[in-house]
Amino acid sequence: MFERTRANLTNGWHEVLQLVRPHRKRLALGLLLMVVGRLAGLVVPLVSKYFVDDVIGKGREDLLVPLVLAAGAATLVDSGCSFALTRVLGVAAQRAIADMRKSIQAHVNRLPIRFFDSTQTGVLISRIMQDADGIRNLLGTGLAQLGGGLATSIIALAMLFYVNWRITTVCLIVLGAFGGAMVATFARLRPLFRERGRLNAEVTGRLAESLGGIRIVKAYIAEKREERIFAHGIHRLFRNIAQAMTAVSAVTALGHVVVGAIGAIIIIMGGRAIFAHTMTLGDLLMYLFLAGLLAMPLVQIASVGVEITDALAALDRIREIKRLGTEDAEDERRQPLSAVQGDLHFEDVSFEYEPGVPVLWRLSFYAPVGSTTALVGPSGSGKSTLISLVMALNRPTSGRVLVDGHDLAGVRLRDYRAHLCVVLQDNFIFDGTVAENIRFARPHATFDEVQRVSRIAHCAEFVERFPNRYETIVGERGVKLSGGQRQRIAIARAILADPRILIFDEATSSLDAESETLIQDGLRNLRQGRTTLVIAHRLSTIRSADQILVLDAGQIVERGTHEELLASNGRYFQLYQKQYRIERERMGNSKQDAVVQRTPVG
Repeated sequence: MFERTRANLTNGWHEVLQLVRPHRKRLALGLLLMVVGRLAGLVVPLVSKYFVDDVIGKGREDLLVPLVLAAGAATLVDSGCSFALTRVLGVAAQRAIADMRKSIQAHVNRLPIRFFDSTQTGVLISRIMQDADGIRNLLGTGLAQLGGGLATSIIALAMLFYVNWRITTVCLIVLGAFGGAMVATFARLRPLFRERGRLNAEVTGRLAESLGGIRIVKAYIAEKREERIFAHGIHRLFRNIAQAMTAVSAVTALGHVVVGAIGAIIIIMGGRAIFAHTMTLGDLLMYLFLAGLLAMPLVQIASVGVEITDALAALDRIREIKRLGTEDAEDERRQPLSAVQGDLHFEDVSFEYEPGVPVLWRLSFYAPVGSTTALVGPSGSGKSTLISLVMALNRPTSGRVLVDGHDLAGVRLRDYRAHLCVVLQDNFIFDGTVAENIRFARPHATFDEVQRVSRIAHCAEFVERFPNRYETIVGERGVKLSGGQRQRIAIARAILADPRILIFDEATSSLDAESETLIQDGLRNLRQGRTTLVIAHRLSTIRSADQILVLDAGQIVERGTHEELLASNGRYFQLYQKQYRIERERMGNSKQDAVVQRTPVG
């Protein structure tokens, strides 16, 4: 599904730098606030030294108030910087998350249709929402805490060397071992976090499918099976989280051991230094405070490092999807298309989804402006694939698709699709009002225009019976509407778009005979002056087509008008006869059922 990228620090920090650059001013301000706060935190250890050595040891009571004021002022500065840091970096992180989500969503929308055919919706939602949210640990307080902790540790280390270099050297050896353990742990955690994101996306994707198809789940009594599938995914996710928690807990526990070890080293070596008169009691107390300022940030870095490692893993996953080429990546080098008349020409077109397995084979046909071309044939004959080539959702493996003499491979997709409209067999209706769904192609269309196309598509007949009429909420995927109502709204949406090329893929398949007749009249008027392609299994609906192409096994086996194809007594005639018999049998069964219902019992 995605191209796997190697998770390494070089790739990760390159992404971090790209992410940080637009917000470098806020981050610089945050780092400054962090350093000021940490410097203010160094005042307390210094005060403790003078309090013990001078106030208590030498009886200098005059220093008591200044020392208290200095400690209080330093505490206020530290608290103020902490508050300001959260505000500055919190806003920067949320803005970066919003920008990242918009960037990923825009990129995903422009990916080729084959990507969506092989990728769960839940996986993409996880990439856009959850993975992008992980970067708050880079632009939020996480990165600043990492930088501030390192700065504090360096300053404290310099002061520790000044006070007693022997104790400091021994403590550094212990901290070096702890640092090595953290690096090894983070190297192990990053693949775990990458795997967690993948598992979470899989579970989310399956859950979205299950909830979206809840009617099918209930109809086939599959609730328990879906529960087992979900439980299996959740258990795999739990094992991943448990492994990560174990590693993090081990580092945290090791950090506590390191703090205890450093404390023991200071007590032993510091106590001997006092007895040897190379340190004062105040020096030892200050050393203890400074050692805390050195050790605690390093322990905090373990926690912050976990968050940053998680964020880097999220960036790995985001990078995977952003490395995928978009379908309009070369539009800048393609020819602009200001207007489309609708002259459509297939020249020796072949197409295959899998190499060596042709779906269409050397198709050639011509659909002039204003004509209607119908596509018929058994399932799997290539009708929908042909339509996907007209919509430029796929590109021919060989041959050319020409519109007004322009090869679609060389024109800008956005320019071409602006003149194209489609009504599919399975139409997608958004969770909104009836008017919003009709306006989808033209959001700024007037209400009068919405009513006009509704009358043509015969939507007005049922919409105006709703209590809220065109402001009626139709539910997710139009669940509150019948199949025929959804189809008519989709047709109204297509009419409002006013395209030059119309595509109808079983556009009337969900309608009863009466509604179908009414809509066919409206569509007949709509087709005037526009190039129309129609896929229909009901052959009776395409009698008026200018040409009918009969497809079988990816090839055009017959072409002509309805009358010509019937007269040729070929494949189209066989399809027509078979369908005619099926419809007669259905009508006969319906009449028999009606007679049985009218016959009195007893």
